[in-house]
Amino acid sequence: MKHVRFSLCFISIAYILFFAFSTSAFSKHGKTDANITGHILNKETKAHIPYVTIRLKGTTIGAVADATGHFFIKHVPVGKYTIVASYLGFATEEQEIEVEANKMIEVNFELEEQALAIDEIVVTSSRNETTRREASSIVNVVTPALFENTASYTVADVLKFQPGLRVEYTCQNCGTSQIRINGLGGEYSQMLMDGRPIVSALASVYGLEQLPSDMVEKIEVVRGGGSALYGSNAIAGVVNIITKDPERNSFAASHTSEFYGKKSLQNTSLNASMVTDDGSAGMYLYGVAQGRDDYDRDDDGYSELPRLKSETMGLRGFYNFNSQSKMVLEYHHINEFRRGGDSLRRPPHEVNIAEQLRHNINGGSAKFDWYSQDYSHRVSVYSSLQDIIRDSYYGAGKDPNAYGITENTTLSMGGLYGYVFDKCLFMPADFTFGFEYNQDAIHDTMLGYNHILDQETSNYGIYFQNEWENKHLTFLLGGRLDKHNKMNNVVFSPRINVRYSPIDEIGLRASYSSGYRAPQAFIEDLHVGAVGGEIAMVRMSPDLKPEYSHSISGSFDFYKAFGKFHSNIIVEGFYTNLTDVFKLVDQGKDDAGNLILERQNVSGASVKGLNVEMKLAYTSAYMLEGGFTYQSSHYNEATAWSDDESLPLNTQMLRTPNSYGYLVFTLAPISPLKISITGNYTGTMLVPHYAGYIEKDSETWTDSFFDLGGKVAYDFSINEQLKLQVNAGVKNILDSFQKDLDQGPNRDAGYIYGPIIPRTFLCGIKVFM
Repeated sequence: MKHVRFSLCFISIAYILFFAFSTSAFSKHGKTDANITGHILNKETKAHIPYVTIRLKGTTIGAVADATGHFFIKHVPVGKYTIVASYLGFATEEQEIEVEANKMIEVNFELEEQALAIDEIVVTSSRNETTRREASSIVNVVTPALFENTASYTVADVLKFQPGLRVEYTCQNCGTSQIRINGLGGEYSQMLMDGRPIVSALASVYGLEQLPSDMVEKIEVVRGGGSALYGSNAIAGVVNIITKDPERNSFAASHTSEFYGKKSLQNTSLNASMVTDDGSAGMYLYGVAQGRDDYDRDDDGYSELPRLKSETMGLRGFYNFNSQSKMVLEYHHINEFRRGGDSLRRPPHEVNIAEQLRHNINGGSAKFDWYSQDYSHRVSVYSSLQDIIRDSYYGAGKDPNAYGITENTTLSMGGLYGYVFDKCLFMPADFTFGFEYNQDAIHDTMLGYNHILDQETSNYGIYFQNEWENKHLTFLLGGRLDKHNKMNNVVFSPRINVRYSPIDEIGLRASYSSGYRAPQAFIEDLHVGAVGGEIAMVRMSPDLKPEYSHSISGSFDFYKAFGKFHSNIIVEGFYTNLTDVFKLVDQGKDDAGNLILERQNVSGASVKGLNVEMKLAYTSAYMLEGGFTYQSSHYNEATAWSDDESLPLNTQMLRTPNSYGYLVFTLAPISPLKISITGNYTGTMLVPHYAGYIEKDSETWTDSFFDLGGKVAYDFSINEQLKLQVNAGVKNILDSFQKDLDQGPNRDAGYIYGPIIPRTFLCGIKVFM
């Protein structure tokens, strides 16, 4: 494995550097002494707006306004440009300019408040930059403000405040979590980092909790089939975690304490951003440390929430070779320890139940972008690499042989070419062609259970699409060809998207896409659960076939401004048909007494439902947003999940509520003060319950839950640039929690549902500039 890591790292670096230096050599420019200066005002109040992003469209040239709302860009290449001013909470504005040598021009902007950010730039819908309003698919965006308003420290914390999404914890011992999109489990969703699929099956087991908010610029979520762009597993949707770019010189340090009973969570973060005066290079650095005590809800001596200690550090930097080419580098390191079960201070093999894991994660990426001088051509090449070493103990009954080690290396390499047509047949269009190679090597060993998983998967993909777009109409036609080493045939995944806006306030969308999952190890295979004082393990059927999907959706998007009020409502219907569905089936116990769950194909399934999303804002001071999903998930034929023949067969997909939703209400009656109220609703669902604490296997329709929270923050200005924030709040005010937990050494650790955090009080302090 070490040889493989070194080889892949060398190939990745050489691949990017070759393109970077060979391309940039043809597009150099010298100092022109052509400069751009100006300021940005609030159109209504005429007050200066600080830290607005200014960029020349189709180039790497840009700047960020200072604290007084002024900007300066020097040595701009001679020519005509479109200059763009953008800032969260305001409508983006563009102006046409012409730059001449040895001259300075002044360009001033007046931005209009737009609290709902419908013109925000997104990329995940088509791999090309477009606005949310004109995107061919609905794109939901998680911003840093949402992290702050909801007191979310990790990706797992914040994603439950998105329409159609639900974050679910499935183990009392280790706290593993997964994200469900439109009623499908986590294995149906593709997790991306900066557009690259390096979040492997192993990384997904605990990955949502391992990614801190400090490394995230924003998260883009696209519901519905995404295999036509992103390959295998993107059946339910795509979650793209975009890491932070350095934009201006800044600094922030914070500490937050949370208290639940006599236990606590401590989270400390530090980050800084540095950019050169001419904007040609910059670097963002961050570090996060978190410690969390275990939580035992029913005082039986066995944890419902594991003890956790993690340290994360990373950086992201860029260098502009010239106005047409740019390189971006990213690196992150995560060291995490977690332990659940009983007697957590004793060695794991001396207690009744223990799940103990130590992750050492190193990952990084490099990307090189080149643009032609007339904006019409774009080339992007990239490479991402992540390496994980996991030391584990999954054991019960004081088993000294339950230790294991897992090594996982994931590589993603690719390239993209884009061409902008002034007119292609009947209207302007963006053509995109790309290729991608993904490789995942995993070696998972637990000799005490005679378990060795040695899997290497590789996938070659080619994708292409043409997107015709103007103000009122978008029509996207595309597809992707994939050759996966676990599948005999090449897979073709087509995609059709249509957006029609008869007027600016209305957007009508319809889409069709297909997808697939290859027969390989997934999240469940790399997590070993404790059931009835014994171990439950997952294996694949030797006859496992690929799983295929067909998805359609249609939506109505309405935006209207009434003076200072801004409103947006989206109603989306979705339907996904699955064939040869993967399902875990109880196979009884092996010779060592371990419960065996085998992944098999069943005939098919369908998921259908309705997402409703609503936002209402009065200026930027008051905003209410919420989402609600009503859906059904059923197998085509009744199946069994247990070997207990007395249990009735059922078509209902397990752990899938028919209704769920969220709300976030923020208000800032005065500029330094911000108050937020949050809520999450989870409807009833069918949950399996294995024998152990109970006499025999059973299934339970759970209660519904509503998790209510609140937070207050106040900013003090120390000087013109430096601010101090103090904040406090409560999570799960109603203490909504599962009431029928299993107890003792024979419990089913997977029998857990609903909110995982009890009523929690928090307080924090933050210094930033």
